[in-house]
Amino acid sequence: MFLIVVHEILGLIKRRLQKCRLSLNVTSFSSAARKGQNFTVSYLVDSLGFTPKLAESISKKVSFNNKCNPDSVLNLLRTHGFTDSQISTIITDYPLLLTLDADKSLAPKLQALQSKVSSPSELTETISKVPKILSKDRSLSVYYGFVKEVMEADKSSKVETLYPLRGKQENKLRNVLALRDLGVPQRLLFPLLISECPHICGKEKFQESLKKVLEMGFDPTTPKFLEALRVVKGLNKEAMEEKVNVYKRLGFTVEDVWRFPQCIGVSEKNILNSVETFIGLGFSREDVAMMVKRLPPCIGYSVETVKKKIEFVVKEMGWTLKAVASYPQVLGYSMEKRMVPRCNVIKALIAKGLIRSELPPVSTVLVCTDQDFLKRYVRKHDDDELVAELMGIFTGE
Repeated sequence: MFLIVVHEILGLIKRRLQKCRLSLNVTSFSSAARKGQNFTVSYLVDSLGFTPKLAESISKKVSFNNKCNPDSVLNLLRTHGFTDSQISTIITDYPLLLTLDADKSLAPKLQALQSKVSSPSELTETISKVPKILSKDRSLSVYYGFVKEVMEADKSSKVETLYPLRGKQENKLRNVLALRDLGVPQRLLFPLLISECPHICGKEKFQESLKKVLEMGFDPTTPKFLEALRVVKGLNKEAMEEKVNVYKRLGFTVEDVWRFPQCIGVSEKNILNSVETFIGLGFSREDVAMMVKRLPPCIGYSVETVKKKIEFVVKEMGWTLKAVASYPQVLGYSMEKRMVPRCNVIKALIAKGLIRSELPPVSTVLVCTDQDFLKRYVRKHDDDELVAELMGIFTGE
C-alpha cells in the first residue's frame, strides 16, 4: 500500500515538472520572438529609414535576430542599381526578401533577369513594381515578362507578347489585361499576375463573372471589385442566392451583404455557427450585425478562438461586450503576442495604483500600435526602474 502511494506521489510530481518545463519553454519562445521583433524594428528604422509605425507593421510579417542576412540582401540590391527609394518600396511590399540567401537564391535570379533586359533601369523599375516575382523559381522569367508587358501596355495602350504563352498563362495575361482596360490599377493587377488565383483564369466563365460584377456596380479601381469577382466566379447563381438569403435572415439587406463580398465565401454552416456563438456569449443580434459590418472576416473565426478571447477580454479584464462589438478587430489579435503582454502591463499599473479610475478603453490598450501603447502606458513615467519593470512585463523577460 505504501509503495502504491509513493508511486502516485512521484507520478504527480513528474507531471507537474513536465507542466512547468512546458510553461518555461512557451515563455522562452515568446520572449525570443519579441526580442527578434524588437531587433527587426530597430534594423528597419536604422538601415532603411522606416518610421517606427511602418517598421513595427513589417516586423509582424518577418523577424530576424541579427543583421548579417538582411545586410547581404540590401548590399546585393544596391550593387544591381536599385535606389534607396526602390529598396524601401521592395521591402515594404515583400519583407520576406530580407530572409532569402543573397548568394545562393537572390543573386542567381537577378543575374538571370539582367541577361534579358535592355537596361539596368528596366530591371530595377520592373522589380520595384512587383518584388514578389523574386519568390518564383522556374517561372521567374515568364512572370517578369507578364509584369513588363502590363507596364508597356500602360505606356503604349497595346501589348506585344515577349514570351511564348499557352494555356493558363495566356488566359491569365488576357484576363489581367481586360481588367487593366477597365481601370484596375497596377497595384491590384500585379499581385494577380504572380498568384495562382483561379478567378482570373478561364475564358467564358471569367467573362460572364466580370460582366455580372460590373452590372452590380462595383468600382474597378477598388479591391472590393476583385473580391466580388472572386466570389462570383467561384459560386453558381443558386449558391450565391442561398448565401445572401442566410444573411437576410440575420437582418442584413442585399446591399449590406454585397458591401462585403468576402462574407459570401463563408459556408452557411460557419455563418450560423458564428452567429450562434456570438449570441451565446451575450452579444445581441444588433451587436453581431455591427461586428460583421466593421470586420467581415470575424464571421469566419473559429468558435474556440472567439470563446477564448471573449473569456479573457470580458471576464478576466473587465471590458464590456459592447466594447468588443465596437472594436471587433480585437478578436483577430494574437493572445500571446499582443493581448496578454499589454493587459499584463495594465494589471501591473492598476496593482500599483497608477490607474485609479475605471479600466482604460479597449481602443487605447489593444487596438493601438505597440509604439502608441508604450508611449501611453510605459514610457511616460519618470521612474526609470518602473519603466524597466513595465518593459520587462511587456516583452515577457
